[in-house]
Amino acid sequence: MAPPSVLTPRALDFPRWYQEVVAKAELAEGGPVRGTMVVRPYGYAIWERIQAELDRRIKALGAKNAYFPLLIPESFLRREAEHVEGFSPELAVVTHGGGKALEEPVVIRPTSETVINASFARWIQSHRDLPLMVNQWANVVRWELRPRLFLRTTEFLWHEAHTAHASAEEAAALARRVVRQVYQDLCEEILGIPVLVGRKTQRERFAGASATWTCEAMMGDGKALQMATSHELGQNFAKVFDITFSDESGERQLVWQTSWGASTRLMGALVMAHGDDAGLRLPPPVAPVQVVVLVARAGEGVAEAAHQLTQDLERAGVRAQLDDRPEPSFGRRVVDWELKGVPLRVELGPRDLAEGRAVVVRRDQAGKASLPLGQLAREVPALLDQVHQGLRAAAAEHLAGRTRRVEDLAGVLAAAREGFAAVPLDALGDEGEAALNAEGVTVRLVRRPDGQLPADEDPPAALEAVCARAY
Repeated sequence: MAPPSVLTPRALDFPRWYQEVVAKAELAEGGPVRGTMVVRPYGYAIWERIQAELDRRIKALGAKNAYFPLLIPESFLRREAEHVEGFSPELAVVTHGGGKALEEPVVIRPTSETVINASFARWIQSHRDLPLMVNQWANVVRWELRPRLFLRTTEFLWHEAHTAHASAEEAAALARRVVRQVYQDLCEEILGIPVLVGRKTQRERFAGASATWTCEAMMGDGKALQMATSHELGQNFAKVFDITFSDESGERQLVWQTSWGASTRLMGALVMAHGDDAGLRLPPPVAPVQVVVLVARAGEGVAEAAHQLTQDLERAGVRAQLDDRPEPSFGRRVVDWELKGVPLRVELGPRDLAEGRAVVVRRDQAGKASLPLGQLAREVPALLDQVHQGLRAAAAEHLAGRTRRVEDLAGVLAAAREGFAAVPLDALGDEGEAALNAEGVTVRLVRRPDGQLPADEDPPAALEAVCARAY
């Protein structure tokens, strides 16, 4: 029997449990500067798989990858007043370089709208240059007062896409399509985390945007987490950076723009949405190791059989790893692999081998199964899919159980103690939103009651606000 979990129970202290999982599963640790983080190899391997899935979806929309400078002239940010005001408290500013004071301070990018738009102004001349869609994988710096690994760190990794279009309609359609086809699809189909999708209120939208679209997920403790956002920028940046094009009639026109991004915060979401008291539970698509073959006790050909099984699994397209270490103990190794969230564990000992069978343990549920050893390599892909569907189903059930429809402000405050509170938008209003904020509750999104994205012409009476306490 495996020893008890080495983690603080989630129900007892969820924040402490989260920190322990991140540390003991070897995902990340704090860096030497407060608020920074070191992403460890196992954690980065998960991020690489998320990154690959995102990159494929981004390119399918027509965006191409590029790279832009880390350092941005301070004057660039100040050209869009609302943008700089929104980021001003979080900016890291460089005032000296090469042993001398700089003539103009430079900002370490908190986001790249300004520096990318300076390039767009040079690259865009004609309607034939549109749409222009670029994406970059980069790090950004936002000086966090209350950092937490993956969720809010001073420096983090992300992708940010920026686009320019000939019409407002084309830009708006893309911003909405992104939140569905890129982010919702990634969260639900790959990460196994169901999300609510809608528009941010004016109070919550991105600084410099005319509209912000968001994916919001429910974590294990009943708090919401913003997974990704997509912004309609209108012509705000086009005006200040003079990004114009010659239309088909030869007239000069300002472009219409979008920007959208997702970050290593998705790593924190995986921990908090799927994790249990034993540690991580990783969806197979992003698990660096999908199956660990664990030698329970060596001798009588067990190690050789385990090695052969690992090779058979790899040939079947499964990411498998053999653990035939004599130390630490079998029970300790079981705990370590459970902490890391490996979807399937295969245990093999002399008795199992003599019977031509192996013990198989799914990380998404309790219990063990004994399966014919010779059939495992063929059956494992289907078992991995069952694990993935099991995690998705559990997360969907959790979301449904944590979502309540209410009729007024008092109902929101009561329901938000446990999860999402959906309230008619016209029952809330600006004053109601301010009152919620004072109690630590925010409007996470606005949507139609059937879950569809709101349209510009929808009156408040036709919409609902979804509110929650959030990370």
